[in-house]
This record gives sequence, structure tokens and C-alpha cells, in this order.
Amino acid sequence: MSMEQMSLFDVQETYHPLASRMRPDDLDGFVGQEHLLGEGRLLRQLIEQDRIPSMIFWGPPGVGKTTLAGIIAHRTNARFINFSAVTSGIKEIKEVMAQAEQSRRVGAKTVVFVDEIHRFNKAQQDAFLPYVEKGSIILIGATTENPSFEINSALLSRCRVFVLQALKTEDLVKLLDRTLKSDSGFGYLNIHITDDMLHMIAEFANGDARTALNVLEMAVTNGDIGPDGTTVSMETLKQCIGKKSLLYDKKGEEHYNLISALHKSMRNSDPDAAVYWLARMLEAGEDPLYVARRVVRFASEDVGLADSQAMPLAVAAYQACHFIGMPECNVILSHAVIYMAMAPKSNAADAAYIRAKADAETMLAEPVPLNIRNAPTKLMADLDYGKGYIYAHDTAEKMARMQCLPDSLVGREYYKPDGQGAEAALKKRLEEIKAWKRGENGF
Repeated sequence: MSMEQMSLFDVQETYHPLASRMRPDDLDGFVGQEHLLGEGRLLRQLIEQDRIPSMIFWGPPGVGKTTLAGIIAHRTNARFINFSAVTSGIKEIKEVMAQAEQSRRVGAKTVVFVDEIHRFNKAQQDAFLPYVEKGSIILIGATTENPSFEINSALLSRCRVFVLQALKTEDLVKLLDRTLKSDSGFGYLNIHITDDMLHMIAEFANGDARTALNVLEMAVTNGDIGPDGTTVSMETLKQCIGKKSLLYDKKGEEHYNLISALHKSMRNSDPDAAVYWLARMLEAGEDPLYVARRVVRFASEDVGLADSQAMPLAVAAYQACHFIGMPECNVILSHAVIYMAMAPKSNAADAAYIRAKADAETMLAEPVPLNIRNAPTKLMADLDYGKGYIYAHDTAEKMARMQCLPDSLVGREYYKPDGQGAEAALKKRLEEIKAWKRGENGF
């Protein structure tokens, strides 16, 4: 086979996705996370001074967790090892840990980066622990899940947790604009795309830089090539986003009008209207988790104790949306929204907090009554802390005629059940409790 034939048929240029090409090597090229990496911020100082501790980067996809690890790899004088929690087992971990321990004995540092560390089981995470404890390695973990739940407490206690936030729309627009001008991006091409389109891509990406760059790459790849460059049309962008209509501005008036319409339709016990506004939001590309969070709030604000099953159902709907995603989670949200619309309504819990908050804000120094203070030391007991306290479980009624509010607030009523749904029974019980505490029979 001739060299010419090999060049034509056997030698292929390796393709690198745009998101990979645009990954910066230094902090100056990093977009977003100013609360961690702005001038003078702790994480920036630790990276610049090569003094990083073991730490966990926690945040949603596409916000820079892996990119930060790559920047550290370029800056550190330590040996840098990249682990994947998807493909690595205990055997591989122990082999690397043994090498790290040998390096430590000759004064060399080892940094181990574990992407998706939440995918490691307890035994795999435990394999890191002794080496983190004695300093054989500096562990950097990246996770999209709450580390308090997904990472062993012993390992987590030896790591600093840095919370990375979803990127702002302006951060993503800045990244897209830089990509159009960068040699690593599309700087070698003459791309015609409007600022409005860049803003639409940024909105669609919903805080995820990888998604934003992937959409831009798809739009440019499918753009119209002409003598003066490549033009991205609105029709091309619509096709790349995959929506019949582009996203409404999630920070604009339409966004708030629609969520307001959903909330008020559920409050007015109108399941048909509620499902319609839900569909309007989801089909326009709204983040289902945003809607799910609003439903969770509604479950306490508007249903409350009239149906206390509304809250666990709403939380379950949020969790299901989180691991199923669109489009399959649309029926889950429909289930939750219809339930909320049909449930009996009470805002008594919300109103109770509002009343209590008003007093708390204007009466911040009211002393806790002595009888319900904690008395863990003899001195406190000598000062009458806890004197007069009655353990409710020791009484026949399971309650005592004991003052629990500050003197200045005795008699205040914050929770006022209106008797809807299950709250009818709560209202009757509260009336009986108060009558008993006043010295009347009550029961």
C-alpha cells in the first residue's frame, strides 16, 4: 500500500469535541464561580500557591468541576492521577495508593482526581481513607450529588467541600463569544450568529457550559456556508435546540407569568388549568426541577396540614424528576400537580410562620423561659436552668400546663387552623389542648 493510499484511507484526524478544545489550562481562562475563584478568594489562593487540601467539588453538570481539576494538574508540582469512578475498582485503587505511599516516603506528593466519586461504593471509598489520613495522597472528588449523603462521613470529614454553582446566562454568553474568537474554538472560521442567538443558547443550556458549547458546535456544523463564512440561521438553531419554539427567557416576564399561572391554578383547585400551564412550561424547555421545587413549596404553603401527604408526594416527585429527567418526568409532574390541585387547601402553616416572623424580627432578645432552658452543667442548674420543667411523657395527658413562650409573648397565637381537610381534626384537638391548659376539662 502506498503512502498516498494510507493518507487517504487509513490515517484519520482525531476529533476533539468543542467542549474539550475550549477547556482552559489556567484560572484566567475559567468562566464563572467568582465566589470561589475571584481575586483573593480561598480556592484561587490554594490553587495558585499549590497548597490544595483534599477536597470535593460539588455542583451540577457542566459547571467546571473537571476543568478545575485539569487546571490543578497543570499547576501542581505533585504527580497527578485521574481516576474514573465508573471504570475503576478496589484493585486499581490499591495499586495507585501503594505507588502514592512509595512517593510519599521520598517526599513527593500525589494528587488523585476522582470524577463522579458518588459512584464509588462504601468499600471503594474506604480504600482511599487511610492514604488521605496519613497524607499519602491529596484527594479531589467531583460529584453532582450531595456529598453529605453520597460520600462516607469519615472520608468527607477529611475533605473541604467547595460548592460550584450553575453558570449564569452572562457567563455562558461570555464563553460562547470567546469560543467564536478563539483559535481553539471557531476563531479560524468566520461565523455569523447574532447576540440574541447566543443568549438563546445560553438560556437553553441552563447553567451547563458543556451543553452550551455542544449546541453552538451543532449550530455551526449545520450552518449555511457561503463565500464570506458560515451563517447560523434562526431555523437552524431551532432544529439544534430541538424545540418547536425557542425557550422563553427564564428571567423574563413570561417565565414568571407561567409559574404564577400554574401556582394559582393549583391553589384554585383547577387541575385542567394547572396541567395546561405545566405543559406550557415543560414544552418551552423549562427545567423540570425548577417546577418540582415550586410544587414542593406549594405543598406546604397552600395545602399544608389539610393534607400532610402532599409534602412527601411533592418531594418524591422532585427526586423522581432528578433521576429520570425529561421527557419521561413530565407524567410525574402531571401526577404531582393534579394531586396538589385536588387536595384540600390550608395556608395556616404559612400564615403561622409569617405571624411568628413578625414577632421574632421585632423581639430578638426575648429570653427563653428558665423552665425550658438546657442545663448541661451544675452552674446552669444552680442558676435555675430547667427548674420547673415537666417531661410531657410522664403525664397522663402527655402535656403539661407549662409556659413555653417568652413572658412578653404569653397568649400569642400563630397557628390558626381553618378546618379544611385533615386540619378539621387538628383544629378540634388544638381547641381541646388550649381549654385543658386554661384549666378547663378540654377532653
